[in-house]
Amino acid sequence: MQHQVREPLDGTLTVARAGKARALFLDRDGVVNEEIGYLSRPEQVRFMPGVFDLCRRAQALGYRLIVVTNQAGIARGFYTEEDFHALTRWMTAEFAREGTRLDRVYFCPHHPEHGIGAYRKECPDRKPNPGMLRRAAKDFSLDLAQSILIGDRCSDIAAGEAAGIGTLLLLEGVEAEPCMHAERYHRIVSLQEALERLVP
Repeated sequence: MQHQVREPLDGTLTVARAGKARALFLDRDGVVNEEIGYLSRPEQVRFMPGVFDLCRRAQALGYRLIVVTNQAGIARGFYTEEDFHALTRWMTAEFAREGTRLDRVYFCPHHPEHGIGAYRKECPDRKPNPGMLRRAAKDFSLDLAQSILIGDRCSDIAAGEAAGIGTLLLLEGVEAEPCMHAERYHRIVSLQEALERLVP
């Protein structure tokens, strides 16, 4: 089963541009919003400093804005897929109020060890696997070599490297040690630093 939020809340439809486009891929927890552990309700959300500035600038430069997020909280039974979708709709509306728009949100609700029932499985979408990134590339005719990924965990970086994303940025805060299985990435200390890496 493929999992994605297909339409933004502002009523516009997601339509791939002709030819190859590029994307700014964002992990959710720890990049779009502060990491609190199994986020499920709007009142828990604290957006990361600079995320709206980053997204407005990226969109102005022609980047697609795509969130790719592991959601093991669904697998563990802490909240439901509908809870996730409701929160995503709320977050998308917040982006719209800030003058920017998420093109799509992909998520993986599975966990190979701690999933309950059908959610307990190995899944090609669960980072560090690159499944969500590759599906986005197909859905939006993306040039992954010209795209950027920002994550806060080595699993994000590994997924981006496996998918062939050109620029991999690790936001400091979670991973104290180097990402041992990644050959190329840059550490950044803020989303402002990521903004400076966007290419016109």
